[in-house]
Amino acid sequence: MAAAESSGTAIGSSGRWALHGKTALVTGGTRGIGRAVVEELAALGAAVHTCSRKEEELGERIKEWEARGFRVTGSVCDLSARDQRERLLREVADHFGGKLDILVNNVGTNIRNPTTEFSAEEYSFLMATNLESAYHLCQIAHPLLKLSGSGSIIFISSVAGVVGIFSGSVYAMTKGAINQLTKNLACEWAKDNIRANSVAPCFWQIKILRSKL
Repeated sequence: MAAAESSGTAIGSSGRWALHGKTALVTGGTRGIGRAVVEELAALGAAVHTCSRKEEELGERIKEWEARGFRVTGSVCDLSARDQRERLLREVADHFGGKLDILVNNVGTNIRNPTTEFSAEEYSFLMATNLESAYHLCQIAHPLLKLSGSGSIIFISSVAGVVGIFSGSVYAMTKGAINQLTKNLACEWAKDNIRANSVAPCFWQIKILRSKL
């Protein structure tokens, strides 16, 4: 048991496995699925860093988590911007001493237009937010995940990336690409002891944050 606890995979008193000593980055962790993931990882003992475009909302969540005894830090970050993604990973590396065990690519948004009505700006925004951000974060987080010795990447995909739906074709494209990226990284980075998996939920009743388009 002592060996298990030192690796961060001990069984807790409740009979559940634990994540003591593990570090995690969860993007978009102040609401919806991301918030639930942050709270679950923190409850299992992990130190978690998250991000949001809304500074006030992030501050409110951090206070709530601190009151519950969770070890959660945060950054204000718009993941559709490359320079902000790079800044986020520098902050994560500083917080966690250059090692990251878990990366949860949760950030995503949707615009449910008919295909003929998407503007170039909407297309670019969805691609940057849903797909490019996840791909780029994996690239720049690779050294941190490799140093972990047992890195894990989780992509929040969607059922829209698996089956056909009646609107939001660009969103569906990004999620289909996420599923394929998951498979490729699982094969390519297995030699680095990094796992990659995706979760494809259906519809959730959450507030989606959109930029000014």
